Amino acid sequence: MKWFACLLLILSAIQIHAHENTNPYDVHATVITENGHFRIQASYEVAIDICSAYAFITDYEGAKNMPGILESKIISRTRNKVRVQRLIREQILFIPIEMKSLMEYTETPNKLLIFNQLSGDSKEYRGSWRLFEVRDKTLFKYDAIFEPDSSIPLFVIEYFMKNSIRGRFEVMAQKAAQSKSAESFACN
Repeated sequence: MKWFACLLLILSAIQIHAHENTNPYDVHATVITENGHFRIQASYEVAIDICSAYAFITDYEGAKNMPGILESKIISRTRNKVRVQRLIREQILFIPIEMKSLMEYTETPNKLLIFNQLSGDSKEYRGSWRLFEVRDKTLFKYDAIFEPDSSIPLFVIEYFMKNSIRGRFEVMAQKAAQSKSAESFACN
């Protein structure tokens, strides 16, 4: 009986360890439908300093390396405001959807990045990235409102978003971790 209890304890420890390893960046993501638009909240932690984290989220042209982003080009930069032209392609129920947008980012170094769609194929897209130092890591917090302008029913878009959003933030966390050495020069 003791060996059975030991075996059960070992197996549960292995299962807990395996579960922790499947989410090494402590990624959390939710999509909530509110009055015809979506509220997206996400967070993840990466073992990089806050300066490198800020360099990562403000690498606007480097965003082309993220899933779904085909083009991302800086149009203008004035003080702490940056305008970026973006082209995004998504696949919803085997239907390719392309969306163009002109985004304006307001930068507060090493703390906050506020974004707002000035024009584009969505009715509304705005939000923020906030950065926090947590132990030897940086906590990324994303909060956005997205209102599509599409003939695709909202429940289909909601289903797609809820089933893909966590994976997208996991990819971002992985890319942020990989950018650690590349971004360090910006912080010196």
